[in-house]
Amino acid sequence: MNERYVVVDVETTGHSVTKGDRVIQIGAVVIEEGEIVETFASFINPGKEIPPFIEELTGISDDLVKNAPSFREVIPELLTLFKNSNFVAHNVDFDQAFLKNQMALEGYDLPGMPIFDTVELSRVLLPKQDSYKLGQLAEQLGFAHDRPHQADSDAEVTATLFLSLLHKLNQLPLLTLQQLAPLSRRFKSDLEPMLQSIIQQKLSQGLMDDEQYDCYRQIALRKIEGKSELEERKDQPSFHDFLQGLYNEDGKMQTAFTNYELRPGQQKMMLEVVEAFQQNGHKMIEAGTGTGKSLAYLLPAAFFAYTKNEPVIVSTQTIPLQEQLLSRDLPLLHHLLPFPVRVSLLKGRSHYLCLRKFEQSLLHTNEDSYDVLLTKALILIWLTETEHGDMEELNLPSGGKGFWYEVQSDAASDLGRYSPWFSRCFYHRARKRAQSSDIVITNHALLSTDLVHEQRLLPTYSYAILDEAHHLEETASDHLGAKADFVSFSYLFQRLGLSQEDGMLEQLTRLIQEYQIANVSKSSTSLDFVQILKDEVDELFRMLHGYVLSKTKASATDVGRLRYRYESYLESSSTWQAILECAMRVHMQTKDCIAELQRWIKPFSEKKDDMTYKDRSFIADIEGLIDHVYEEEQTLYELLLEHDPNMVYWLEVEPRGAKNATFLYSKPIDVSEILADRFFAKKKSVVMTSATLSVNGSFHYQEKRLGLTDFGVTQCVIPSPFSYMDQVRLLLPSDIPTIKDVSDEDFAIEVSIKLWRMMEASSGKMLVLFTSYEMLKQVYYHVKKFNEFSAFQLIGQGVTSGSRAKLMKMFKQTNQAILFGTSSFWEGIDLPGDELRNLVIVRLPFSPPDQPLLQAQYERAKEEGKNPFMEISLPQAIIRFKQGFGRLIRTTQDRGCVFILDRRISTTRYGKQFIRSLPNVPVHEGKLEDLLEEFQDFM
Repeated sequence: MNERYVVVDVETTGHSVTKGDRVIQIGAVVIEEGEIVETFASFINPGKEIPPFIEELTGISDDLVKNAPSFREVIPELLTLFKNSNFVAHNVDFDQAFLKNQMALEGYDLPGMPIFDTVELSRVLLPKQDSYKLGQLAEQLGFAHDRPHQADSDAEVTATLFLSLLHKLNQLPLLTLQQLAPLSRRFKSDLEPMLQSIIQQKLSQGLMDDEQYDCYRQIALRKIEGKSELEERKDQPSFHDFLQGLYNEDGKMQTAFTNYELRPGQQKMMLEVVEAFQQNGHKMIEAGTGTGKSLAYLLPAAFFAYTKNEPVIVSTQTIPLQEQLLSRDLPLLHHLLPFPVRVSLLKGRSHYLCLRKFEQSLLHTNEDSYDVLLTKALILIWLTETEHGDMEELNLPSGGKGFWYEVQSDAASDLGRYSPWFSRCFYHRARKRAQSSDIVITNHALLSTDLVHEQRLLPTYSYAILDEAHHLEETASDHLGAKADFVSFSYLFQRLGLSQEDGMLEQLTRLIQEYQIANVSKSSTSLDFVQILKDEVDELFRMLHGYVLSKTKASATDVGRLRYRYESYLESSSTWQAILECAMRVHMQTKDCIAELQRWIKPFSEKKDDMTYKDRSFIADIEGLIDHVYEEEQTLYELLLEHDPNMVYWLEVEPRGAKNATFLYSKPIDVSEILADRFFAKKKSVVMTSATLSVNGSFHYQEKRLGLTDFGVTQCVIPSPFSYMDQVRLLLPSDIPTIKDVSDEDFAIEVSIKLWRMMEASSGKMLVLFTSYEMLKQVYYHVKKFNEFSAFQLIGQGVTSGSRAKLMKMFKQTNQAILFGTSSFWEGIDLPGDELRNLVIVRLPFSPPDQPLLQAQYERAKEEGKNPFMEISLPQAIIRFKQGFGRLIRTTQDRGCVFILDRRISTTRYGKQFIRSLPNVPVHEGKLEDLLEEFQDFM
């Protein structure tokens, strides 16, 4: 194989040669035998002006290129470079096509060469990277990249990246390379000949990978060393004595942190946690920002778990916090404790890869899309590195997420000990690890699933710590409710394979003949009964879709769906009766369908020992699928044909979507009794903590919502160590209209003008928090018009493409930016120092009153003679408001302003309660211009 590579990068005036765009700079680096042997770089005179945004992006101006050669003049030199070479670029399609098209204009041909795309290769060979942009890869892999978007610098960095990818490829185990080769045939990069030559080399050297990897059934996995049994648990000093030693002048706390600051709040919280566990009581601890609460509960939890030999469960709401506990706090814990502590992470089953299903998926690759092939390839590489098999570690291409559903672990198709993969199963390993751990980190979702299901996923425990505890009610409500939609059904029908030659039912028919299963007659193996069920389900969802569209009471949701709350036994129209009859037909048809399929499958259970592993595994998959169909239909039956007065039911449809794009939901109106009976009554001690548990200094609201009223819960507030008097100004512009006095459109225009003035006056970055996505979009587009002549970067959630993490990254990497966010940006984001100087809250965060669950809760409060606004709306909004406010000050050095653009904070009686719930902070009210002038130095 030819080992000469030319790594190329071109900067251009735009994307298309046919639209008149031209090259303005070329960089090329030649690699031979693994070494850089030559570089080429030249500005090119494009014969036209360089657009301003290209100049800003690349730093290449008309002046720089005016004396440069024309593209035609450098072609001979390029052709010499490309002779007998491979062509390499970061996003090869662009660079290669651009050069080819511009050469064609000059009457030349770009020679045909094998190509390599470093974006594609990085996706496959570096499956855990956050981003595959050249600058970010360089940063993550530790290369210097001093002039991004200049061709010579980009080509050098791409060459360094390419060499490190080649090195990684050569280090891969033989089995992985052999599995990768057939997948790579449809890649952009001409990788297969290179893989074959590495494979031949390894075979000729007789290299075996068994020492380094766990090579099993033609797949190489990372070797997991069996953990040795921990030595006997020694007696430890009391926690108080341990703590004193920790905080001494030369104690371990000093050595653990580079800039150590004594945090009295952290010490107090540790003692509060220990006290709760020792006294077997439940406790709520509100710990202000900056307390260092993760360590404040992990240390006493670990100490208690070790000395009492009792596991402690630590549950969080969000995955980022779990990751932070593992990567940042766990090493500290090991450093500070005088004994070894076993900590494990346990997530819901669908987070883990099922090796059996993945192995099966490698047998069928002909039908796969490019994204699925890429996903299979990157999983093969990841398996040589991962210890946990947890999908959160992976950066999957968008089309690979659907494939994950096919290979994730699930209970229904688990072969258990019949599977040759059983001892290596990631999910069972995670559970086993959890069984022998002192601390198990999990999430509220899994905790809530445990309340619903009989087969427990978590080890038996009596002590728990819930961080981000203000989310427990909402998460429990999600998991104790139900949902059904057409997409889930259609996915199951697709898996059964009604239309495919190689669908599951076709395969089943073949197996019935092969194993000579006598009592299934040929005629009954026609697929009519599944088709009838599919048609009925389709019809039901269409009827529901039409029903919601016909309702004038339907309201719009944040994501543009129409929502209608229903009570099945009160809907009296003939259309609804027809819907119920159709639901009943679906129910009966499902019963028949499942009975028929089980009749086909039952005989196989007696032949288990004669069956090949592949066939056994197929039967397990189809049994799993039948279970799924049964569960989905049961849920549908509950949602339409049963009525529980403690539940609220609603429908959502996509008005512009397919005619069956319909979603049904139910949630318990009140989870407090369920939490009280199934959770708190069964635990000795649960410590709940968050920065926002109290409203006006009282825990009454959360206590009631979580069902803790009868448990004699103790409470404590640990104030933040920050000096809000010196660090923050809360500013209330008085010259903004009251919301109810103007239309939403006029309000949005006013907000946009005010935001623009704030940006002009400030030198830093700004986070703007909205309560509705509609309002966010309106304001974003108005501000965008003002921004045409400025360099501020505007980042809008749901407008700018990308996940929350991606938008945060963009925001952090820009000097002047406005980030517009709704719900998920009100909490859990950390922007210390200059990353955020100004926070704007557009409206007080009351939940929209047309949400079905809230409506039902209001109705119940009224029936009980209470005021729904004071009981539910206001406390909820205050907790959310405190979360939003907490985004600004993250360290003792931070300074900044919080602007509230909702006049209700000053003009209503309840508005004062929002301010009273904040730490002691100076409040100033006045015209925006006066405020901007007075507090310029804070901005």
